[in-house]
Parts: sequence; structure tokens; C-alpha cells
Amino acid sequence: MHTLSLVWEDLWKILVTGLALGAGLPALFAVGVRSLAYGTGGDAEEHAPGVAPAPHPLGRVLAGLCFAVVLLVVVLGIVVIVASGFGQEVSFDSIYPTIQDK
Repeated sequence: MHTLSLVWEDLWKILVTGLALGAGLPALFAVGVRSLAYGTGGDAEEHAPGVAPAPHPLGRVLAGLCFAVVLLVVVLGIVVIVASGFGQEVSFDSIYPTIQDK
């Protein structure tokens, strides 16, 4: 019975990670694109004919944050892959990830 609880515990971690990275990152990127469209105003938004909406700085800031998070996760994934190729591992024990020997 103890083995089953270990399997379910690991399965739960895999499911959450898969949902976060598999669906969460593309969704976050889409939110960033939509925020960028909102931030630029003009023809990027729906508006009445002859009336151009003003740009929204908050949309640009939100888009920048979304793109920064997506870029950070992609770079971290590349670091994990490259580190494992060199016989290293990425540790998340401290505040920021560190590369250490296996």
C-alpha cells in the first residue's frame, strides 16, 4: 500500500508540472500578446470607426512581465538540459537555481 501512495505522489507532481509547462506557458504567452495589443492601442483593438484608442502603458508592462517569465522558464529549461549533458545537475535548494556536480 505504501508503494501506491508513492506512485500517486509522483504522478501528482508530474501532472502539475505538465499542466504548468505544457499549457501554462503558451497561455501566459497568449496573455502577453493580448496585453501588448491592448498596450499599443490603435488598430490592435476593436473600436468605433474614425476613433483611434489611446495606448495603455499598463498593457505594455503586463506584456513585458509575461514575456520575461516565459523567456526565463525557457532559458532555465535549456540550462537544465545542457547541465545534464555535462554531468551536472540544477539544484533548486536555494533562492535561485545553481548548477552542481551529480
